[in-house]
Amino acid sequence: MPAACESVLEDIEDIVSAEDLKPHDRQFARKNVFPKVRKRNSQKSVQTDDEPPSDSIIPGVQKIWIRTWGCSHNNSDGEYMAGQLAAYGYKITDNSAEADLWLLNSCTVKNPAEDHFRNSIKKAQEGKKKVVLAGCVPQAQPRQEYLKGLSIIGVQQIDRVVEVVEETIKGHSVRLLGQKKDNGKRLGGARLDLPKIRKNPLIEIISINTGCLNACTYCKTKHARGDLASYPIEELVDRAKQSFQEGVCEIWLTSEDTGAYGRDIGTDLPTLLWKLVEVIPEGAMLRLGMTNPPYILEHLEEMAKILNHPRVYAFLHIPVQSASDSVLMDMKREYCVADFKQVVDFLKEKVPGITIATDIICGFPGETDEDFQETMKLVELYRFPSLFINQFYPRPGTPAAKMPQVPAAVKKQRTKDLSQLFHSYNPYDHKVGERQSVLVTEESFDSNYYVAHNLFYEQVLVPKDPLLMGKMVEVTIYEAGKHFMKGQPVSDARVHTASITRPFAKGEVSGLTEEFRRAPRNGMNWKAQPSAEIPVKTRLSSWMALQLPWQQEGGGLKILSVSLALLAVLVMFYYRGMKTEP
Repeated sequence: MPAACESVLEDIEDIVSAEDLKPHDRQFARKNVFPKVRKRNSQKSVQTDDEPPSDSIIPGVQKIWIRTWGCSHNNSDGEYMAGQLAAYGYKITDNSAEADLWLLNSCTVKNPAEDHFRNSIKKAQEGKKKVVLAGCVPQAQPRQEYLKGLSIIGVQQIDRVVEVVEETIKGHSVRLLGQKKDNGKRLGGARLDLPKIRKNPLIEIISINTGCLNACTYCKTKHARGDLASYPIEELVDRAKQSFQEGVCEIWLTSEDTGAYGRDIGTDLPTLLWKLVEVIPEGAMLRLGMTNPPYILEHLEEMAKILNHPRVYAFLHIPVQSASDSVLMDMKREYCVADFKQVVDFLKEKVPGITIATDIICGFPGETDEDFQETMKLVELYRFPSLFINQFYPRPGTPAAKMPQVPAAVKKQRTKDLSQLFHSYNPYDHKVGERQSVLVTEESFDSNYYVAHNLFYEQVLVPKDPLLMGKMVEVTIYEAGKHFMKGQPVSDARVHTASITRPFAKGEVSGLTEEFRRAPRNGMNWKAQPSAEIPVKTRLSSWMALQLPWQQEGGGLKILSVSLALLAVLVMFYYRGMKTEP
C-alpha cells in the first residue's frame, strides 16, 4: 500500500463522517429537482413573445367585444364588466370580428331590442365566437330556447363576470342569476367601487338603486330587476368623490325609478341629492335620471330647491305614458293625469326654464281614439322639448300581453300622428342670440362638432376645438334646430376647467384601488392604464388567482386552511410509510 495512505479504512462506511448527512436525511435535503429538457430541432421557429396566442385556452389573454343595449343603468353595468375584464388582463376591443368572445348586455323593454340581441347571438355563433349573455333579457327569461347552452351573468352578479368569461373560454356553460343579500335583505347590486371603463371618461353613471316599487302591466324590466333595493348614501357619495378624483366632470344618477330611492332603507332622494351637491367641484354638473310621478309628489318643494342649484341640471325625466286615466289604470301606473300636471306645473313655476322630458306609449291595450286624443292634447299643452314616443309591444309574460290588443295598423298610425305633432314645433327658436354657459363633454355622431349642455341640459353644438373638451365655456347661440342649438364661444369669456384632475384616457380602467393593486402576487402591481396596455407579465401573474379580491369573503383563509389540512395528511402518511420500511 503506498506510503501516502496514512491510515487504513476498516470499513467503507468510514468514508462518511459523523457530520455528513445520512441517506435518509439526504433524501429530504433535495429542495428542487430540475429535469433537463432534451433539445428539439433547433431549426424550428420558437415563439419568444410573452403573450400567448389569442386562441389560447389560458384565461386572461383573449380579446372581448362588449355590446350594450338599453338604459343608462344597463350602460353602467356594461362599463363595470369591461373594467373588471380589462383589469384581469383581457383586451376590450371595438372590433367584433377580431374578438374571441362576445359579451352581449341586453335590454328587455321592447321587442326590437330583444330582436337585435337574438340576432347578435346567432351572428356570434355563426362566427364561432364564445358568447356570454348579460342584462335583463336572460335574467327575466333564462329558459328561452335561443339561450340554451349559453353562459349567463345576472344583473346582480356583474362582479363575477371574470369567472363567467373564464369558464366560457374553457368551453363550459355557466349561469349566475342569484340575488345579492345581506342577512336576508336584498342589496342594490354589485359593489360601486369595482373597476370600470367609462364609455366617456368625463361622465360617470351611478346607479343609486335597482328595481322599483311598481307593478306596471306592460313592464318586463320588473321581472329582471325586481323590487326596490337602494345603495347607502355614504357609498354613493364615495363613488362620486372617486369619480371626480379620476377627472369626471358630469355625473348621471340612474335607476329604474330614482324618485323611489331610499324608501327601503329609511331615507329619500332629496337627502341623497343634498349630500351629493356638497362634493361636486366648481364647473362639474349632476344630472338626475327618470322618476315616476307618485314618488316625486311628496318631495316637490325640496326637489325644486335642488334643481335650482348651480351644479345640478334643471332637468327631469317624468314618464306620463298616457293622458287617459283609464289607460293609466290598466297600466297600473298608480297616478292620474292630474298628478303629472301638478308635478310639471309646480316645477315649471319654481324652476324657471326647467326641461321636462317624458315618455308616451301609443296603442296600449284598450286605448280608444278618445284616450289617444287626450294624450295629443297634453303634448300640445306642454310642448315637451324631449319626448320619447313608443309604439306598444306586448312583452311575453306580462299582464298586458294577455289583454285585447289594439290593431297593429292603429298603433302605427297613432305613433305617426304623435310624432308629427312633436315635430311641428321648435322648442329652441326663441333662444337664438342668448349667451349661455355650457359644459362640453362629448363628440357629435357625425364627428363634426363637440356636444355641450347648458344649465337646462339642452344640447348645444360647439366648434370641434380640443381645448374645449371637458370645459365650461360661454357661447352665443346662433342657430336652433329641433333637438339642438349651435353656439359660438365668446372670445372674451373665461373658460373653466371642470375636472379637478386630468381625465382618464379612453379605455383606461377606473377604480383600481389599493386592494386591487395588491391582488397579484410575485411582486406585480396593477396600474391604471388602458386595457390594451396592461403588462403581459401582470396578466400572467394573475392567472393563478381563482377569485379576484372583490369577490373574496374570507376565501383566502378557507383555501389556506384546506391546504394545511391536506399537507398534514400527506406528512402523516409519509411517516407511517417510513416506519414500516425494513
